[in-house]
Amino acid sequence: MKKNTTEQSKIANNSTHLSVGFVLMPSFTLLPFSAFVDALRLAADEGDQSRQINCQWTVMGPTLEAIASSSGVTVQPWEIYRNPADFDYVVVVGGLLNNTLQGSQHVVDYLQQVDAAHVPIIGLCTGSFVMIRAGLMEQRRCCVSWFHYKDLTDRYTNVTPIADQLFVDDGDRITCAGGAVAADLAAYIIERHLGQNWARKSLRILVMDSPRPANAPQPQPGSDYHVNNRLVGRALLLMEQNLSRPLSTDQIATRVDISKRQLERLFANETNDSLQKFYRKIRLRYGLWLLQNTKRLITDIAQECGFADTAHFSRAFRAAFDKKPTDYRT
Repeated sequence: MKKNTTEQSKIANNSTHLSVGFVLMPSFTLLPFSAFVDALRLAADEGDQSRQINCQWTVMGPTLEAIASSSGVTVQPWEIYRNPADFDYVVVVGGLLNNTLQGSQHVVDYLQQVDAAHVPIIGLCTGSFVMIRAGLMEQRRCCVSWFHYKDLTDRYTNVTPIADQLFVDDGDRITCAGGAVAADLAAYIIERHLGQNWARKSLRILVMDSPRPANAPQPQPGSDYHVNNRLVGRALLLMEQNLSRPLSTDQIATRVDISKRQLERLFANETNDSLQKFYRKIRLRYGLWLLQNTKRLITDIAQECGFADTAHFSRAFRAAFDKKPTDYRT
């Protein structure tokens, strides 16, 4: 992906409404980068002409050496890191986690310059990890993919991880789970600066009906619980992500942003069960999976499933499955 200098000079003379600078990490993921760029491209001009009129974007790096994506496809930066004040947003695109973190020091330095210039920063995929490493997410809400949720919580304790929604707008820090969600986030940014019509035009050409809201739940694997209500879906994701330290109903209601009473009513309508009873079923099913698929001690499994002791876990397990945990260890 290379830009000729003639076109660059033309763009430099245009008055644009939205300017975005991209920074690509080693082994970055192509989909979130291309989804965001294509959404900008389609909102930048009439039809599919791709002229940078309404939007301007560029790809930057410490050098002009091509950067390999996680799939091996390379993208060559168009320019060396530019003055952050030229942009409305700087977007850092992450990818394979170890490569992202090992190759991020020059990006850390640049992101700190961006912060000093009071320019909002967007993290796509594991780009949020680089933002944390740069010291820019202290006590902030940080969206992370369910796939990297444990990676984040194992490494960092000074951020609030959010893995039950698609992206998080925390003012001058915006983080996104990655993947195709980048198009939804781009539409959100486009609508903010250019209006709803340009955002919708962009997504329609991308064959997307409408942008998903930030608080739409992330789809996650391994869940057999299918519900129609979006808020109940988010509550279920929170439960699945907090098995070893179960949340109270009040805490879940606060995260979902509805009253405890309303959440309990919605949950009962969807599942024919109370929230906490259903929560216990999820924890016990996880315990059953661990017993069937690992050799971990029952004591460890009990703690992993949020039970205070083995005796409590064993009683609940036997009531649910008519078997004792020890039956899986003989």
